[in-house]
Amino acid sequence: MFGEIAPWYDFLNHALSLNIDRGWRSKTARLAPLDPADSAPILDLCTGTGDLALTYSRVAGGQVPVVGVDFCHEMLVRATQKAAGAGIRFVEADAQALPFPDDAFQLVTVAFGLRNVTDTDRGLAEIVRVTKAGGRVAILEFSRPRNRIIGRFYTFYFRHVLPRIGQILSRNRENAYSYLPESVLRFPDYDALASRLREHGLADVRYVPFTFGIATLYLGRKPLPNPAVGGA
Repeated sequence: MFGEIAPWYDFLNHALSLNIDRGWRSKTARLAPLDPADSAPILDLCTGTGDLALTYSRVAGGQVPVVGVDFCHEMLVRATQKAAGAGIRFVEADAQALPFPDDAFQLVTVAFGLRNVTDTDRGLAEIVRVTKAGGRVAILEFSRPRNRIIGRFYTFYFRHVLPRIGQILSRNRENAYSYLPESVLRFPDYDALASRLREHGLADVRYVPFTFGIATLYLGRKPLPNPAVGGA
């Protein structure tokens, strides 16, 4: 499904969000900043065509390595083309079994991809595993606006308008733009997702709604290990 929509992915993301998604990624990079003094790289998981990886690469200015991971080959082909010369390393891998050692990254990000991981808990466990102690996790995901009026408009647009436009333009056989609203509306958001992050060991978990809650950024930190307690 993702391979089929890869040629239209960037255009439809920007057009169907009225270009607001660009601002969401920029805000994510501000609220979850990299540490240029830390030599550990950044991991952008479920990178798609690499938009968030590119955002962080521009902010890093070559001081911090950026790695983008996705399981869809066609998406990574486009990401590699877009990021030519940016120095981003792209890896084709499953988010549920990442080919990286423990405590490898200072920051792990996911933008609009966690709900696509078959087993959310396995994906979260892998995210926490590869984040270094003291490092941070930033997950940007669609959510449902809590305002009743905006929520009704959003739900109508998401269920009826967006799938039709996406299907007409992308003409994919897998109904990807019907899958999108279905996956968003059944995925946990706000306190429910924040609670899942805490269950996987993250500390200082908080979330920041964007654009009336159409998207939400979830932030957490992997705690430092407790100092050993000496015996008597």
